[in-house]
Amino acid sequence: MISRSPTLNVMMAAARKAARGLVRDFGEVEHLQVSMKGPSDFVSSADLKAEKVLRQELEKSRPGYGFLLEEGGEIVGDDRSHRWIIDPIDGTTNFLHGIPHFAISIALERDGEIVAGIVYQPVNDEMFHAEKGGGAFLNERRLRVSARRRIEEAVFATGLPFKGRPNHERSLKEVATVMATCAGIRRFGSAALDMAYVAAGRYEGYWESGIHAWDIAAGVILVREAGGYVTDIDGGTTMLTGGEVLAANDHMHAPLRTMINAARRGKD
Repeated sequence: MISRSPTLNVMMAAARKAARGLVRDFGEVEHLQVSMKGPSDFVSSADLKAEKVLRQELEKSRPGYGFLLEEGGEIVGDDRSHRWIIDPIDGTTNFLHGIPHFAISIALERDGEIVAGIVYQPVNDEMFHAEKGGGAFLNERRLRVSARRRIEEAVFATGLPFKGRPNHERSLKEVATVMATCAGIRRFGSAALDMAYVAAGRYEGYWESGIHAWDIAAGVILVREAGGYVTDIDGGTTMLTGGEVLAANDHMHAPLRTMINAARRGKD
């Protein structure tokens, strides 16, 4: 039995409580009330209900902490050192189309650093969780990033822009460059799960542009505690503010970053 801190237990309990409503709504997805946030970017009643439950549960256990919420925006708490970063449904479009690939993502930021994170996939009951210095786990099993060293054996994940989002042509160049060298590229529609899958060794690496802090904050600590590397596309540390991320095992991070930047420069 692994040992978890009280804070991580609070995060996991909040996610499981919110997930009960999500699973019910997922079973009746055709009845959801859906409004448009923007082109091809949906918000559902399920998003809002799940976010409300998460906020209530976390506030109850840690009063004073701030929040950065996908739907509710930023809420400054009395405790300026701590902030929850939450995506109630990462993979909303999948959810609304009846595709069982979505997750709840919760990260705890302390003085600007992510110190704990969970990504919970309720359909499969997969709870990915990590704390700084404590390792990364899937339920009770310790996680380690993939040990593959050869690009031709690697599977990578990415996200692709949709209607209303920029950089379609650039994204296609990046995919074309990477797909010519590797065993496959996946685009499953949940950044949080993409990061968790890198931590679990299911993917050798993942990159994406146009993402937000709530998409990847929990994934950052999952990958790092599983022995992987997380940076922005330029190799820097602006993942949570700059809208770009690259996560990979220690053998694939540098070559994947080199390929993406070469594609952006239009070089082979």
